[in-house]
Amino acid sequence: MQNIAIAPITLNGQKVYGMKIEAGMGYRKNGAVDTATGNDPEGMYAVLDGTDYNDQCCFDYGNAETSNTDTGAGHMEAIYFGTNTGWGKGTGDGPWIMADLEDGLFGGKDAKYSSGDPSITSRFVTAVLKGKPNQWALRGGDSTTGDLSIYYNGERPDGYNPMHNEGSIILGIGGDNSPNAQGTFYDGVMTSGFPSDDTENKVQADIVAAKYATY
Repeated sequence: MQNIAIAPITLNGQKVYGMKIEAGMGYRKNGAVDTATGNDPEGMYAVLDGTDYNDQCCFDYGNAETSNTDTGAGHMEAIYFGTNTGWGKGTGDGPWIMADLEDGLFGGKDAKYSSGDPSITSRFVTAVLKGKPNQWALRGGDSTTGDLSIYYNGERPDGYNPMHNEGSIILGIGGDNSPNAQGTFYDGVMTSGFPSDDTENKVQADIVAAKYATY
């Protein structure tokens, strides 16, 4: 994988590597199996570098189109991290964890401003996104300490119920292959089904126990 060696960190004191993605790079799996499609429930998390981002579209990890093109609102559901304000923003100057649902970045039900979506200040950040028919949730936290916070848990934005997920997996790009964002990815999982808050809390506890640290 390109440039994987330029993002070394330690887990429990052992050197490991993250994936440093520059503008113009990205990864995609269009033939993924057992990922959520249509309006099926799903959940995902990612551990990211909270200091590596830009304001371009779109540093995403999650479910996206199979055609590499924008096929309309609700055709993807992915974690976004960065300071893009073209569709909306959270509090402060960012960066923010948001949901890329295609044709919009969301930190809540409304795209323009999400008062519950804080700027991220931690070096390592856990980002969590999950969705099911007419409900979705966004959570986040410091990957080295503490619990996850709930940034949003409620109804889908207008025009996004039902969802039309297509089941591809993307990392570091937008659903239409928009390649201009940057970021660093350390760990992530996508799952079918709608994870409980308790399950996500246990995942965060395991992440904290891994003792993420700079190298």
